[in-house]
Amino acid sequence: MQLQFLVGVFEFVLLIFSLSFHECAHAWMASRLGDQTARMQGRVTLNPMYHVDPIGTLIFPVIAIFGPMIGIGMFAGLLIGWAKPTPVITRNFRKIVRDDNLTTLAGPFSNALIVLAAFVVLAVISLAAPGGHQMVLDTFEGGLNMEAPSGLQAFVLIAILAIQVNLSLFVFNLIPIPPLDGSRIVRNMLPYNAVVQYDRISGWVSWILMIVFGRFIMGLFLVPLHALVGFALWLV
Repeated sequence: MQLQFLVGVFEFVLLIFSLSFHECAHAWMASRLGDQTARMQGRVTLNPMYHVDPIGTLIFPVIAIFGPMIGIGMFAGLLIGWAKPTPVITRNFRKIVRDDNLTTLAGPFSNALIVLAAFVVLAVISLAAPGGHQMVLDTFEGGLNMEAPSGLQAFVLIAILAIQVNLSLFVFNLIPIPPLDGSRIVRNMLPYNAVVQYDRISGWVSWILMIVFGRFIMGLFLVPLHALVGFALWLV
């Protein structure tokens, strides 16, 4: 239980950092493309205080991560959350649709960047540390090598959790259900009349769709992505 709690703490901290990085990427890209709204609100920062949503960044992740330890398993396994939306005024862009899409995609791809960085860390450990390759594989499969240096083992565990958290955020945010990033991309592809109807989708309908279909869609994509990362680590 103590180890499970420690892993949960790592997951929670990584999730908050990843959500902050995600929103910072939105704000930075919008600023680069001509909309300074988020920058003027101090959102081009990794400081979580500027991005925290009480429910999506704190309450929901705490229930999802720590709930199973006390018998609350309704959101078990969902390493996801959301932060305060980054304000964007599209009329400030030179090419509205293109720049809005780039700003939107900057969030999910910031999570993909963290996955890549964590993978590089694991690859270096696998190649350079004595017994590193087996330790990385064992940890990726859910085991811990108690004979390995504790600092190095913790580093490997954090890198693997970073991959898991950010793969989940990457897939989750690309689901085309409002208010997720994927819905913004779909909206920009629709004709005007369809956009009007799309914008009428109420918040509670969106949350029901995410609960009902979100877990299925994430499982559909996360399983092969997780297997692909594991295969890549095995090849290193």
